[in-house]
Amino acid sequence: MPLTNSTQHYGAVAKSFHWATALLIVTLIPLGIYANGLPYDTSEALAQKAWFFSLHKTLGVAVFFVALLRILWALLQPKPASLHPDRKLETFAAQMVHWLLYGSLLLVPLSGWIHHAATSGFAPIWWPFGQDLPLVPKSETLAAATAGLHIVFERVLAGSILLHIAGALKHHFIDRDATLRRMLPGRPALADVTPERKNALPLLAALAVWAGALATGAGLGVYQKHDAGVQAAALEAVQSDWVVQDGSLEITVTQLGAPVTGSFADWTAAIRFDETRDSGTVGSVDVVVAIGSLTLGSVTSQALGADFFNVAGFPTATFNAEILRDDTGYSAQGMLTIKDQSLPLTLPFTLDLSDGVARMAGQTAVDRRDYAVGLSQKDEGSLGFSVDISVALTASDTE
Repeated sequence: MPLTNSTQHYGAVAKSFHWATALLIVTLIPLGIYANGLPYDTSEALAQKAWFFSLHKTLGVAVFFVALLRILWALLQPKPASLHPDRKLETFAAQMVHWLLYGSLLLVPLSGWIHHAATSGFAPIWWPFGQDLPLVPKSETLAAATAGLHIVFERVLAGSILLHIAGALKHHFIDRDATLRRMLPGRPALADVTPERKNALPLLAALAVWAGALATGAGLGVYQKHDAGVQAAALEAVQSDWVVQDGSLEITVTQLGAPVTGSFADWTAAIRFDETRDSGTVGSVDVVVAIGSLTLGSVTSQALGADFFNVAGFPTATFNAEILRDDTGYSAQGMLTIKDQSLPLTLPFTLDLSDGVARMAGQTAVDRRDYAVGLSQKDEGSLGFSVDISVALTASDTE
């Protein structure tokens, strides 16, 4: 069988690309549905769900490259002519569906790949070039938008596949022509056909379909970031000798061997600090954190659930501590309360004071099990026991 196309037949390369793509798609769609429905309430269940999602993502990247090569090959080859050039509407529809298929085979995996790169946590891609993409930042907004695009392009792809299959079956069983057999092994005998003239209208129609699908997705709000289904606790204003101007409160967990960093958007700190004292107790701090304001990559919903932070039952966490100074520097030593567990915690930090403005940065770590967080996740390979806490803030003296 010749490798290249002719005006009547597809070559071996085009047929191989066609059926390789079909096999990958037929595998990917049910695999994604199955993985999405799996539970993740234990270490074993989480590991299984992650494995199937990793397989889905990895095969999706494979589809992208196979489809890209297939399209490049098709552009370099003559396109076998329609067996029924007199059927103008049918030929137009077939060409439009082909454009939809080609575009969707690139857009579906690409949008999923960008979504994976823009977020963090859960189900790595099994490829040697890492999890990130050039020029793709870690962004919850971008992750939400590309997740929505992935869904929209999936629907267009599914519809195109169904139309493509329906057309092939019509040709084979109703028209009884060689349209389907041209894509199977062998070279069926064909009458001479006239090569088709290039026509931009099917491509324009495909672009119109994509535009309509994108507009429908926008109307349904699928590109927007959705909360985890919980309302963060409203925190009361606090009286503080030092007023926090800006700052960050982050946690980093290790999931499936990879770090996942998240942050709390809403927290307060009542700070009392005497900068004139050079040793001993030099102040105090009372911190209240709205647990529901946590964003933790793709595992935010899981982190806020009953087995983890249980935000519904325990909407806030607190840290009440004295600020100490000695020869080694500063530390906040007190009690950290998460859920109904209160344990002593020491937070070493650096402090830079200048013209009534304080800049501090500190890090510490806790064992999540001490606070009854994620007790169902008993395998550290699935979810690490240690959780890093990082805080940085800038505060000004109110006096």
